[in-house]
Amino acid sequence: MKKKITFILYFIAAALLVILAHNYITGRPSQDISYSEFKKLLKEKNVERLIVYENRIEGELTDDGIKSLAMMRGIQPDNKSIENIQKEHTFTTNRVEDPRLVDELDRLGVHYQSRSGYGWVMTVVSWIAPASILILAGFFFFRRIGFGSARSSLFVEKKSNVTFPDVAGLAVAEEELKEVIEFLRTPARFQNLGGRIPKGVLLVGPPGSGKTLLAQAVAGEANVPFFSITGSAFVEMFAGVGAARVRNLFARAEKKAPCIIFIDEIDAVGKARGGSDISGAEEHEQTLTQLLTEMDGFDAQKGVIMLAATNRPEILDQALLRPGRFDRHIVVDRPDLEGREQIFGIHSRNVRLAGDVDFKKLAASTPGMVGAEIANIVNEAALLAARRNKQAVEMSDFQEGIERVAAGLEKRNKLINPKEKEIVAYHEAGHAIVSLSLPNADPVHKISIIPRGISALGYTVHLPTEDRYLLTESELLDKIAVLLGGRISEEIIFGEVSTASQRDLEEATEIARSMVQTYGMSDKLGPLTFEKGRPLFLDTKYSPLKEYSEHTAMQLDEEVHNIVTRAYQKAREILMERRSDLDRVARVLMEKEVMDGSELEELLGN
Repeated sequence: MKKKITFILYFIAAALLVILAHNYITGRPSQDISYSEFKKLLKEKNVERLIVYENRIEGELTDDGIKSLAMMRGIQPDNKSIENIQKEHTFTTNRVEDPRLVDELDRLGVHYQSRSGYGWVMTVVSWIAPASILILAGFFFFRRIGFGSARSSLFVEKKSNVTFPDVAGLAVAEEELKEVIEFLRTPARFQNLGGRIPKGVLLVGPPGSGKTLLAQAVAGEANVPFFSITGSAFVEMFAGVGAARVRNLFARAEKKAPCIIFIDEIDAVGKARGGSDISGAEEHEQTLTQLLTEMDGFDAQKGVIMLAATNRPEILDQALLRPGRFDRHIVVDRPDLEGREQIFGIHSRNVRLAGDVDFKKLAASTPGMVGAEIANIVNEAALLAARRNKQAVEMSDFQEGIERVAAGLEKRNKLINPKEKEIVAYHEAGHAIVSLSLPNADPVHKISIIPRGISALGYTVHLPTEDRYLLTESELLDKIAVLLGGRISEEIIFGEVSTASQRDLEEATEIARSMVQTYGMSDKLGPLTFEKGRPLFLDTKYSPLKEYSEHTAMQLDEEVHNIVTRAYQKAREILMERRSDLDRVARVLMEKEVMDGSELEELLGN
């Protein structure tokens, strides 16, 4: 409260300074002269124009008038004091009873006008106008930031039209949430037996997996009000604002019970507290503390259920995750083969499909993809078909949509010289030959040397024969060898390597480092893990916490180097042995630019 009062006082002081500055800047500087000086200047025709008030006269002097005024006051022209007079052409003088003044002005041809009542009106206006503007600006500013209370527009209260038939690929999570729906529909059924419904349910999953959609489906199935807000909406630069919004949210929700409160991206407000001196840390901790207090204070038996979603559960405050707050944690994982097939069906309900579209094949072609990516594929396929004036979306449109989402936009008009094209062809052929030669590598689905995306001049698509949830050490080693196949092919054919292997080397090094540091796949270092703070859903790069010595770090680097080197030697032996196959695949690629898996097997005879 003290901080709010201090802020308001600062605002008022700033407003007064602005008003004073405004009046100073807009005020017209003038000098006071006696009436006798005015009459003499008027007679000498050194007055240009006048404004005659009831008790005062304002006017402007000519340049000669300024010099004449200086002489009247005994100031010589070479005196520096005249500079102060020359800065002010305007003057004011008190009006005296002078019946012949108007006749004299007419005779001398001086422009004049009369105004009734000076001043106090204009003075008041000159203060009220800027003050009103500042007050209105301050009012809208405080209202905008929600000072002292939460903005009602932050909380989207509505009835959800989404139900479980609109959600696919999340069968396990749906089963977990049906209990919450039953409680919201028939709370007496649980209360009669003394049961207590979980106060909060945390939905944990990678980005785009359908956490928000699932929360909307729970509200739609239970047919209750749905309060939706993002975690970042609680975060403000002013102390106390976030806590006020939390109080306001829970107060409104209790009035609408039974209902659901859904906080998306809760990690923005629920991040673990610590002794940080970073600006805004105090406000963040106040907001989180208020959220913890409200979750303790409200009675779940009234029918207010908290749902929250995050893809970074490892950074949440432990006090938020304990029983009595978010009692239940539900993993919303990437959909399996059957789930992806269902998701394709849901997102294609309003799409006119050709007879050759097979959702099962499409699902098999999109391993690891989440619902948001599949929705994007369906949309891209529909746009491609419309661009080609087709009557329906065909299987080829879906397949191209998958490539566009996975690898980027195709750039057939991008011109590359024959030498670079040959390098890319041998590079991609190297990946394919190594992949075909290793027992644990994924089959080759397609090879292309058509540029795509930002920097990819070619790509080789590998698709697993089934969904996999575990990888063995031998499978990881074969994956590294396949990644290195492109670089080795360049080295064998051209005697040097190009910059095309950058991404391959990054991915190969990352796999090797994970084998050593995370999975304990090192005979030298043994079954130990050297990583801490690794995200549960690793979709971006991160910096692990290092809690080991410099000597251990050197051993880790040596082991990573040994793993990559062994895979490199294995891939090199394969490509040296199958040099003729490498040449054949590269020549066909340079001619056709695109080759699918069946054409590759037919070309190599296996």
